[in-house]
Amino acid sequence: MDQSPLTAVLKEDGDLHQVSDLSLRPLDVSDIDDFMVWATDPKVANFCSWEPCTSKEDGMNYINNTVQDHPWFKAICLNNRPIGAISVTKNSGCDACRGELGYVLAAKYWGKGIATRAVKLVAKTIFQEWPHLERLEALVDIKNLGSQRVLEKAGFQREGVLRKFVVMKGKSRDMIMFSLLSTDPH
Repeated sequence: MDQSPLTAVLKEDGDLHQVSDLSLRPLDVSDIDDFMVWATDPKVANFCSWEPCTSKEDGMNYINNTVQDHPWFKAICLNNRPIGAISVTKNSGCDACRGELGYVLAAKYWGKGIATRAVKLVAKTIFQEWPHLERLEALVDIKNLGSQRVLEKAGFQREGVLRKFVVMKGKSRDMIMFSLLSTDPH
């Protein structure tokens, strides 16, 4: 059976699994084992601001102290099982019309269209849930080509390179700014 990567992914047993089973839901401490799959992987953390978790206790603390208090943080799930996470962080004050998108996915699911589908789901709903939001932004490391493709496929506009924009993991990095406006077609 020939399936495009946007409509199917391989389950652990090798069978095709429809991406229509993709959902977003709150991440809970009961998800710790699934969370640890991507949170401990150095490949996954490579372009993230955080270092890989080194213990289950670190993961539990992150879920309890960061995720639970976050205004919009969801698990990316297949069959209700977390395989990654996606968040929107809202700004305040004069920047209140903007929010920043972030996402992470377990490495074994990269290149299968799952992150693109999750970003599209967020883009479809976030402007309704937060009517004050006019702009959704995503900053991507210039070397993170996969994440750049995800955003482009999800309808985000590439705005430009911000040179030496952040210091992450001990070195300054060039970042690419992507955006999606509430008035853009979704």
